Amino acid sequence: MTLDFDKMGGLIPAIVQDARTKNVLMLGFMNKEAYEKTLELQKVTFYSRTRQKIWTKGEESGHFLDLVSIEVDCDNDTLLVKAIPNGPVCHTGTATCFNDDNSYGIQFLSELQDFIIKRHEEMPEGSYTTSLFESGINRMAQKVGEEAVETVIEATNGTEGRMMYEAADLLYHLIVLLTAKGRRIEELAEALCQRHNKSKEQYDKNC
Repeated sequence: MTLDFDKMGGLIPAIVQDARTKNVLMLGFMNKEAYEKTLELQKVTFYSRTRQKIWTKGEESGHFLDLVSIEVDCDNDTLLVKAIPNGPVCHTGTATCFNDDNSYGIQFLSELQDFIIKRHEEMPEGSYTTSLFESGINRMAQKVGEEAVETVIEATNGTEGRMMYEAADLLYHLIVLLTAKGRRIEELAEALCQRHNKSKEQYDKNC
């Protein structure tokens, strides 16, 4: 792969995305030196067009962008940089340069499953997740049922706080079960999406 630095006079746009939340953090530019320094330091480094110099994001504030990966677009002239921010990204003090909230959303479920998969692979002693995998499919399925019942009880006779607590337990145990069966939470999202699209198509036909 050869990056095309010539198209913009030696620079390539670099879109920086939070590797965990998937939110876009900022847009910067890299020349070849900044690109190579990013790989060397594992800290996202840019070329400043105003100061005309190389700068590593966070070198003054301490809010570095720890590099996770770099992907190149189909024309080899734009970078998608996935990183983990250590504090606010924008010089104004906001989480992103687009004034967006960079807190976790539904994407955290994917990261949670990645963690559970790692537990399944390593099976560390003393881990509750390890004990679930060791208990077998039947017990894992039973735990999902128990957590579902507890969620229903709290929804009908408990507090909202307890309901959310039990619902979180339900999701956790469901993801453990999915992992044991070799499936991912994203497959559930896809199944729901397909059902939604079919329901919408049927609704459009009936109307």
